[in-house]
Amino acid sequence: MAEDQQLMCSDCGQAFTFTAEDQDFFRERGYSAPKRCKACRQAKKNEQSGGGGGYQRGESRGTSVICSGCGQQTTVPFEPRGDRPVYCQNCFQARKASAGGGGRRSFGGGRGR
Repeated sequence: MAEDQQLMCSDCGQAFTFTAEDQDFFRERGYSAPKRCKACRQAKKNEQSGGGGGYQRGESRGTSVICSGCGQQTTVPFEPRGDRPVYCQNCFQARKASAGGGGRRSFGGGRGR
């Protein structure tokens, strides 16, 4: 069995014990050694999930953009990558309706004939 290890937290800089039991748990699941102490890991987890357990919508964080269809300023619920057009809700719905079925592409490409 492994021995307890003393590690330094990358967030708070404090030493914490990575117990032999925790090492086994991490190893069984293929995880690498933690970089944060338990308190900082929990704080990071809460920060990423909006402060609670599970999915929470919270306040909407939109990104202001210019619609590629109509040229009006709008807000979208994601960070655009820059390599694809971004549309306001009205233009997006219009394009989706004209694509017939949501514009999904088939990736099968005629195999199996």
